[in-house]
Amino acid sequence: MLIGYMRPYGEDFKCEEQRENLEKVGCSTIIIEEHSSAKRRTELINMISNLNKGDKIVVTKLFVLADSTRHLVELLDVINEKGAYFQSITEGIDTSCTTGYGFTDIVKHLVRFQSDVISEKTKQGLDEAKQKGIAAGRPKKSDENVKRAINMYQSKKYSLEEIRNETGISKSTLYRYLEN
Repeated sequence: MLIGYMRPYGEDFKCEEQRENLEKVGCSTIIIEEHSSAKRRTELINMISNLNKGDKIVVTKLFVLADSTRHLVELLDVINEKGAYFQSITEGIDTSCTTGYGFTDIVKHLVRFQSDVISEKTKQGLDEAKQKGIAAGRPKKSDENVKRAINMYQSKKYSLEEIRNETGISKSTLYRYLEN
């Protein structure tokens, strides 16, 4: 069964263009999300959970289905596990065509690549900062303020709010110092 999936977005907020394209490719069922938000995608969740072997989900563009590359990989994995397929009209992707390198594998490599690039740039930035004498992370709280906050806490005369207002030491920071 060809299952069309639509979600409103800026250029096609009423999903008219999507519906037209999904009908052209012969989708027997068309599912529409009520909103464009990445959260509360109940129709997507229902569609994925009710997939049968051999079904194919069809969208007009990749971002209609997924909100990130990682999200796309997760969805493609579930679709594949169920023995179903995925097609994106604009990008010319159809996972039911098994010739060549699988689209899901390509996307997984892209996710790893994206993660590696971010990680490497972060490490490079930290190294450069370290060479310039810039300390990474949150600045340390002054020892005097920490001691004062601990004394106030242990006296049991002050609320956490009063301690924070007086010393600038948050509840989580205070508890972290108390544990040591």
